[in-house]
Amino acid sequence: MADLFEGYPAGVAWDEMMESGAVRAPYRHVHRTVGTLNADELRLRADALARSYLAQGVTFDVGGEERPFPLDSVPRVIDAVEWDLLAPGVAQRVRALEALLEDVYGGQRAITDGVLPRSLIVSSANFVRAARGIKPPNGVRVHVAGIDVIRDSAGGWRVLEDNVRVPSGVSYVLSNRRAMAQSFPELFSTMRIRPVADYPRRLLAALSAAAPPGVDEPVVVVLTPGVYNSAYFEHSLLARLMGVELVEGRDLICSGGKVYMRTTEGRRRVDVIYRRVDDDFVDPVVFRPDSLLGCPGLIGAARAGAVTIANAVGNGVADDKLVYTYVPDLIRYYLGEEPILKNVDTWRLEEPDALAEVLDRLDELVVKPVDGSGGKGIIIGPAASRNELDEARVRLAADPRGWIAQPVVQLSTVPTLAGDSLRPRHVDLRPFAVNDGEQVWVLPGGLTRVALAEGQLVVNSSQGGGSKDTWVLGAERRSPELHPHHGATAAPGSGAHPHPVQGVRLDFNPSDDGTLSEQTQQQQQADSDEPTASDPDGALAC
Repeated sequence: MADLFEGYPAGVAWDEMMESGAVRAPYRHVHRTVGTLNADELRLRADALARSYLAQGVTFDVGGEERPFPLDSVPRVIDAVEWDLLAPGVAQRVRALEALLEDVYGGQRAITDGVLPRSLIVSSANFVRAARGIKPPNGVRVHVAGIDVIRDSAGGWRVLEDNVRVPSGVSYVLSNRRAMAQSFPELFSTMRIRPVADYPRRLLAALSAAAPPGVDEPVVVVLTPGVYNSAYFEHSLLARLMGVELVEGRDLICSGGKVYMRTTEGRRRVDVIYRRVDDDFVDPVVFRPDSLLGCPGLIGAARAGAVTIANAVGNGVADDKLVYTYVPDLIRYYLGEEPILKNVDTWRLEEPDALAEVLDRLDELVVKPVDGSGGKGIIIGPAASRNELDEARVRLAADPRGWIAQPVVQLSTVPTLAGDSLRPRHVDLRPFAVNDGEQVWVLPGGLTRVALAEGQLVVNSSQGGGSKDTWVLGAERRSPELHPHHGATAAPGSGAHPHPVQGVRLDFNPSDDGTLSEQTQQQQQADSDEPTASDPDGALAC
């Protein structure tokens, strides 16, 4: 270990493995195992991970070149005590967002009671008026959530943003675990690592529970924009592991207020659609009339209670970064509880005093568009030029509702292979939560994104970012997925093949899938039949 850690800097950020030169308890087994390797041996294991991803098709596009998505060979470890705080905090947040969406598209009592200003909701670009009056059969609108969290400079967990439209990235979690189990079987034999292979079964159970009343054996499908969509690998993988059909909009038809899919044996009724298509493209009758990705009449069928769309149309209003600033108050209002997890400190620029302060301190702060995703449109004050700051001041003053500001947060670091040594690199975390109407289950682990460049706070792959397998420690008996010769487990009785989809590029945006830009690109590809690669940006974690 001395060679790999030689000159390991203390840094200003909170390091998750090292503390004043000593190893933190959750990382002791990892430290000991990696300590038996030299730089060449660790590099060989890293290369094996890359080859594994190339073989599976887990790649992204850089200037027309297919590269394996970077998976760092040193895992991120979270002990049971921390997870038992973090997971309930994520579940609490999902329950509050679920209550918010029910209220926003229902009685709007939070507005009447003065908890939320009416203008906040009606001015949100993601508030879908067509979703009012649609009541999910079991009351669930957020079937899957991805809540992005970070550690601050003191090691405390904070929520960076909420993703309750169609959050992506869980395929990385499943693929990372499979690869790491093959690369470090000795660690899986000595550490009690909670498994992640239960996710497809949990997701299928939640989707089945959302079926319309009177349906005993619901038919669930995954709706994808198609093979050229940058998240297609994930759509294919989840459909296969759940043992359900993967369909495109052209495979569905609405007739008599019900939804059917075309099969070689004729039409088959569909009860639940796990859609990976953005709101604007779901139903050309209600939204974009030129959409080839959705199914005409789908919203009408959902309104009639004949089909369930998961996640629900209109959930994007809860992803609005200005709504994010109200979530702690919403937890108190809807749940009668104190927030377990804090937000990152945030300025609401629609408030005159806050706008004045931000304009004065713009070179110190990070400014984000409230409806942005994938790091698009973000202004990083310390890295911006004078001209960029001047232009930003004009935009902020002209549209304060469209922006929030946050301090630059020094994300925690985890030792990461850099060249022939281990160095601290910044990370964030996206835990995934599944809501079946009875409970919110949080997948033990989640997607850890790592900025591989020194000092970089941007974790997206297009700027050199990658991911780490996230190990949550616990007392659970090890799953067969942890054996180096086993992969992720399919849903029991599903008949799904347990191996990953072969030969499919994975270059989707793990910060927020289903974005308008990706859907528009897919639409253009459908029109021109000419595939183009999309930029696999992730969120700016700062």
